[in-house]
Formats: sequence, C-alpha cells, structure tokens
Amino acid sequence: MFVLSRVLFAGSVMVPECTSLTACHFSAVHRLSSPRRNSPYSSVDSERYSSLVKSVMSSKVSAQTPESLQAEDDQVYGPVVKAQTPSRTEPRLPKTLHPFLNPERAAEAEEPDAGPPARILLNRGRGRSSTPSVSRILQQTLSPEQIFYLERWKRRMISELGELGFKEYSQNIFRQGKVFHSALEDILTSAETLRDRKLSEAPECPAEAQGYIQSVSHILEDVRAVRAVESTVQHAALNYLGIVDCVARYRGVLCVIDWKTSEKPKPFLSNTYDNPLQVAAYAGALNSDDNYKYQVENGLIVVAYKDGSPAHAHQINSELMSEYWKTWLLRLEEFKELGSSASSDTSPVK
Repeated sequence: MFVLSRVLFAGSVMVPECTSLTACHFSAVHRLSSPRRNSPYSSVDSERYSSLVKSVMSSKVSAQTPESLQAEDDQVYGPVVKAQTPSRTEPRLPKTLHPFLNPERAAEAEEPDAGPPARILLNRGRGRSSTPSVSRILQQTLSPEQIFYLERWKRRMISELGELGFKEYSQNIFRQGKVFHSALEDILTSAETLRDRKLSEAPECPAEAQGYIQSVSHILEDVRAVRAVESTVQHAALNYLGIVDCVARYRGVLCVIDWKTSEKPKPFLSNTYDNPLQVAAYAGALNSDDNYKYQVENGLIVVAYKDGSPAHAHQINSELMSEYWKTWLLRLEEFKELGSSASSDTSPVK
C-alpha cells in the first residue's frame, strides 16, 4: 500500500492528494510500466579491478615496458584464447643445419691471462656494406605477437610522454647504454686485472653509469682472462656480422658475454626475449671467423640495473647454445626469404 502526499500527473490520470493506492494502480500508468533495465556494470567484480583503478588514478607517468603489457591485458580482459594449432610431432629445423662449432679448430685449451683483449673495429668500407648485422636480422624477423606488444608499448609511452618526450626518453636510454658499455670497456681493458684490486679502484666512470657498474660489480669479480671487448665477428659462410660485447672466462668457463640494461628486473632467461639468439649468433660467427683462433661454446647474459641493485646473470651452457643456434638459423633463413621477396617485387617485369 502506497500513500501519496501530493497530486501526481501520470499521462491523463490525476491522483488526488492523500489517496491510498495499491501496487496494481501503478501498472495501469504507461510511464511507470517500463521494466527496469540492469546497469551493464552491475556484474563487474569491483574488487578484482580495485588495484588497477588505484594505480591508474595515482600514477602520472609509468616506466611501462613491453613485457608487462600482456599481463595488464590479461588482468583487464582475461587471458587471450588462441586458436588451437595442429600439434607438431617434431620441432621445426632449419633447411641447412650449419655447424655451430668449427670442425677445423681444435678444442680451446686453458688460455693465459697475459695480453690485451682483441678489439676488431667494424669497417664497412671493406666489402661489409651489404652484410646484415645480427640486430637487423632479429628486428626484421620479429613475430606478429612481438610486433603487436612493442607497437602498443610505443603508443602508450607516446600518449603519456608525448612525441618529443618519448623521443627524449629513447635517446636517454640509448645514451645510458653507450656510457655503461664504455665504462665496462675501460674496466675490462685496463692494464691491471680485477683479481688484484677492488672495483672501487677501477677507472672512474660517468655518473650515468655508476649505478649500472655497481649493479654488475659482483659479476665482474668472477670475470677473468678477457679475450675480446667490443670486437667485430663475421660469419662469412652465412653472411652476417655483429659486435660482441665481451669474450672472457666467467667462473672458469669461456663465454660470449652480453651486457644489457633494464628498468625492470629480469630474473629469468625467458625475460631476455631474443638476447639468447643474439649471443648464439655472435658465438657461431666467432667460431668461424679467422681473426679468432679459439672457439666459444657457452654464453652469458648480464642484466644491469640503474639503481645499483644486483644484476642478474643468465648462463647459457653448450647444450642450450646449440638449441638457440638452430633457432637463429631459422630466423636467418626467414630474413633471407624476406630479402628475396623484396628483390623480386622490385625487379622489372620482362
């Protein structure tokens, strides 16, 4: 029973004041007979998104990186349901399985520490102008999924920083990486070895690199017998080249060492994306390059952090290197196929 305290006008029906009506009277009024529509937000689990809303409302500019975008999408939209593909009984192999090791080169023996490390500069004027680099090959053979997340990350950063801000951000990252590598080169090529002195006695480095150097300090303590620093390697048979960061013994094992910087922790090898392929490509090129008289079967990826927190060191043993080498050969074949397609597209029609 409802009591109305004032006159209501509902269409052409006038209800006098203080008239008692049952619910059935309202059903006769056209404007009150529409069913109530449920809000599309009524079924949303607000607790599930509370942390996301708080982070969006409280942050101004985030140091977002591509690897976290997929996790964010999963949180907002749920995991992506991918179409099932036919299962493969055997892993895909390159058409030509070029050997990783040089059969004509003897196994590497214990190397004396004496002598400066090699540093072969890249000279594009000696017939190398048409030789693609490892970085270029990997960049041009990214998977569609990798391209999607990288492009999404770029658009997000531009929306937060603007075009000029993103350009400055990218330049700063590149400059810090160069300064870090230059400081490492000074340390590794110095006359004295870190075995006989403390890291604090190493050559002074710019302020921009001090956090990174502190981050890798515990790694450098285990680096001995440096054989090469910032040195060019070329695989003549497979026609590619690269500049290896360092070749040295890490905890007694000769490795191709790749120094990386990151804004976010990368505690697992899987967090380094294509970096293992890059290391395998460098090692394979070095093993075939006549400028080097030894072979390298192992790799090491070191991820340094600007805040000085301990770097993560990811070792790649000979078995893993062999597998990454096969994957690298697949990417190399794909790159050459793309080049052939581009050449055929631009060739004149006879």
